Amino acid sequence: MIGKIIGGVLGFLVGGPLLAMLGVFVGHMFDKGYRNQTRMASPEQQAIIRQCFFETTFTLLGYLAKADGRVSEVEVAQTEQLMDQMGLSPEQRRVAISLFKEGAASDFNPDGTLAQFRDRCGNNRNLVQMLLSYLVNLALADGQFDVSEERVLREVAAALGINAFAFEQLLRMIKAQHSFSASGGYHSAAGGQPRGGELANAYAALGVDASATDAEVKRAYRKLMSQYHPDKLAGQGLPEDAVKAATERSQEIQVAYDMVKKSRR
Repeated sequence: MIGKIIGGVLGFLVGGPLLAMLGVFVGHMFDKGYRNQTRMASPEQQAIIRQCFFETTFTLLGYLAKADGRVSEVEVAQTEQLMDQMGLSPEQRRVAISLFKEGAASDFNPDGTLAQFRDRCGNNRNLVQMLLSYLVNLALADGQFDVSEERVLREVAAALGINAFAFEQLLRMIKAQHSFSASGGYHSAAGGQPRGGELANAYAALGVDASATDAEVKRAYRKLMSQYHPDKLAGQGLPEDAVKAATERSQEIQVAYDMVKKSRR
């Protein structure tokens, strides 16, 4: 409703009744799109999205792992760790392993998988970012960011409608958040003031510059925490097991935010 009101008023002020009608129509389309983005999925839609997200995640993890020619032990361990975080049952693990192997096959073509994900989940930015987050974490598992892995990540991002600039921003943020994982080295710094490199990563994890105001930092933090909120993600169709992994990401964001707050005291 608010979109129609604003569109109608602006249209009338600019061009009178005729443009007011056009403004109402444009505002209506905005309202409709906004509702589609924010409303909860029905149980049937959630089931479809959960299945699609699960299949896409493990298939593309296999595809990414094989990007440099071989699947390393570290990449297998990282994928198994994700399965543990998701709390997969023995049967779910067997399916996930089968999907991973399918993606790692030399003749695998990701186009069909990406098209299906785009059709069923592509309108949900949170699900797209969660998928990319899993893939980036796997690429970083061995401590190196291989050129072939970056090519695959860019390929996936482009297929899901994320332009190069937005991908670079997202990549920097995910890399920084990854450094605040439970296995990262920054928890040990909690007793004292953070070092320069750690603080720079904390800002990057929140997606803001060091020059941001306290209000801007808090706004970025709240936006990210909302994005990874378990209830919100579950309502949008993210599988329950993947919600557990998303909760860990919110903990990393919390660590980064606490570090930034501490540095500003």
